[in-house]
Amino acid sequence: MTEWDIVPEVRTIAVLRANGIGDYLFAIPALEALRAAYPSAQITLLGAPWHQAFLTGRPGPVDRVLVVPPCHGVRDTGPDDPHSDAPELQPFFTAMRAEGFDLALQLHGGGGNSNPFVRRLGAPVTAGFRAPGAPPLDRWTPYDYWQREVLRLLEGVALVGARPVALDPRLELLPEDRAEAARLLDHGAGPLVALHPGSGDARRRWPAAGFTAAGKALARRGARVVVTGSADERELAAAVAAGIAGARSLAGALSLGGLAGLFARCDVVVANDTGPLHLARAVGAATVGLYWCGNVVNAGPMTQARQRTLLSWITTCPACGHKEGEGEPCACPVSFVAQIAPEAVIEACLSLLGEGDTAKAQRNLGGERVATQ
Repeated sequence: MTEWDIVPEVRTIAVLRANGIGDYLFAIPALEALRAAYPSAQITLLGAPWHQAFLTGRPGPVDRVLVVPPCHGVRDTGPDDPHSDAPELQPFFTAMRAEGFDLALQLHGGGGNSNPFVRRLGAPVTAGFRAPGAPPLDRWTPYDYWQREVLRLLEGVALVGARPVALDPRLELLPEDRAEAARLLDHGAGPLVALHPGSGDARRRWPAAGFTAAGKALARRGARVVVTGSADERELAAAVAAGIAGARSLAGALSLGGLAGLFARCDVVVANDTGPLHLARAVGAATVGLYWCGNVVNAGPMTQARQRTLLSWITTCPACGHKEGEGEPCACPVSFVAQIAPEAVIEACLSLLGEGDTAKAQRNLGGERVATQ
């Protein structure tokens, strides 16, 4: 990899990363590297409305958030939205050029749409990723989908001389995050386990029956089980909770900060590969993540001491037979992770709770990691 130098005399930096929760969390190590390399510069995240609501006033590497208007390929509001290029887009760029950014980074994707966007900000130096066919920036590195996202983004900020200071994304909690979670939790005995059965992508969604089976087994061992989800996932969360003695559904009852506060109190969080799984890790929770094998390449945890990663090795769509990785993915709303056995999830949870065959074997060998069948 080419060694790039620090850009001199940088006072203001714009970073484009206007996507989801997990996407932002993956970017935290890169943003921390950027902060360390440019300690006196103001870092502005060009993001989505949720970034502004969640990050304003929260300690971290970002100084402020400016919301990107809907823009085709950068911040779409839906595939069929006729307003994907909002009327306020041109005034937005006028305002951005008036900001006088000294450096603009594209950490948003391959650059087909995002590189022209970043070039319109008017910064004298631009840097970021470039997929085949995308226009170049002043400093760029090739974009290939099959790369761990945390490492990709660290490679992106290395284009401007920023070196890693951390690998695991970490998010600071606010007192109100903890207080919101505390108001909804009982103070009973037993480890607290959160189940998160939802996902915006049906293909990443482990069957609800699996979450119920795992929750039942953990509740029988004395765990307090809560089920989390968005307001749109209330029905799913309620169905999972209904089959578990003493379980409560908190779907739709917590803000994003409150959810982070809840996960920080959990002994284990079990979740599909979706934003809340990465949120749980970022606040220090032990997690059991349920992944399709292709997604773990990008979104798997950077370390494994307090994480368990369970994989489904399906490579063709169970509904139509389309082979994943060849051409555009199919649109079948079926689970690609249903083959993960509830027994594997239960054992992973028990190992994190200090029970189960894996944990017992590790204790018996003085903490040495062993493989179990």
